[in-house]
Amino acid sequence: MTNPSRVLRVLLWLAVSSAIIAAFILSVKVTQPDFVKLVVAAPKARQILPQLFSPELFVRQAITSTMSLAFPIPCGSAAAGQPPESGPRLIAEPPCANAGETFRLRGEGFPPNAGVKLSWRLPDQRALSIKRTVTNENGVFEQEVQARPIAATKDGIPSALEIETSLPEGALRPSPTLTDVVNAMFVTIFMALLATTFGTIIAIPLSFLAARNITHRGLLGKIVYYITRSFLNIIRSYEPLVMATIFALIVGFGNPFAGVLALVIVTTASLGKMFSESVESIDPGPIEAITATGANRAQVILYGVVPQIIPDFLSFTIYHWDINVRISTIIGFVGGGGIGYFLSQAINAFQYSKAGAALLAIILVVWALDFLSAEARKRLT
Repeated sequence: MTNPSRVLRVLLWLAVSSAIIAAFILSVKVTQPDFVKLVVAAPKARQILPQLFSPELFVRQAITSTMSLAFPIPCGSAAAGQPPESGPRLIAEPPCANAGETFRLRGEGFPPNAGVKLSWRLPDQRALSIKRTVTNENGVFEQEVQARPIAATKDGIPSALEIETSLPEGALRPSPTLTDVVNAMFVTIFMALLATTFGTIIAIPLSFLAARNITHRGLLGKIVYYITRSFLNIIRSYEPLVMATIFALIVGFGNPFAGVLALVIVTTASLGKMFSESVESIDPGPIEAITATGANRAQVILYGVVPQIIPDFLSFTIYHWDINVRISTIIGFVGGGGIGYFLSQAINAFQYSKAGAALLAIILVVWALDFLSAEARKRLT
């Protein structure tokens, strides 16, 4: 005879498995993954990845010169540039193109083995990087270029193909990009430190009010407990990006103070919850012993609770500083300041070598802080 409980378990597992399978099927329909398109469109990244993986870290003192050639997109929208008959010159074949078409750009009369930075100079004077190359021993380079829609003629003003040639000499020195990245990274670290400090100071008293074993006694205690818990849950539901956007609108985009304010709120909510759970998990033995001596509520907390929670509080605080460094790089994209804001500005300006330097700095700092915080927490627990 079949055991009814066993049948129920089988039916339950079938129902759960069916629900999981249905959820995955629905997820595929909603997200519409297209791996074929991912592979086919992968070559589009060729213009970005080489620059992204070649961060501007060190440069040599160099003799530089610039030259440009007007290149209308589409043809007939403006007059095409005319290269000089001798000396250094740029020659575009054909001299104009429609958006999406490719053409050949040739440079002649330049110094041999010189570095060449090729870019679009848009009608609004923004620079759109194309590629870096080197002239041969005859001072010549050739490059196939795509006429990008963003470089289209605007109000009769064509974009220009612009090159910057450089002959490096002397010793390596830190690039201006590296200096800017280091400064922005320090801003990010100190943003996280300041936010973690203020968030911790606010979270500590809230954690005691949100701990069931401390305040969940009597009508007033229950009211305080539920109000504090609800407050922490509400502010925890807001994403850091949302908070950073709101504060950036108030104090200004790119202002690190906006990022600090957003991180303070996020840190207060997160640490308040973790601290309260740490308080709730303490050993009740010392509390009962101290209470038996006739100690009041403040003395019980000071001598029975605080010594047990200090290691956890310190561990959580250090861990959250590490988290805040990572979050602050993201909130910079919405105007929160620091390295994230620098990274967003570099990407928006198509300066992918600068963006690569920022990404490298983020990876190194996050790795170092993760290692240091793990070691500190290991010694505290």
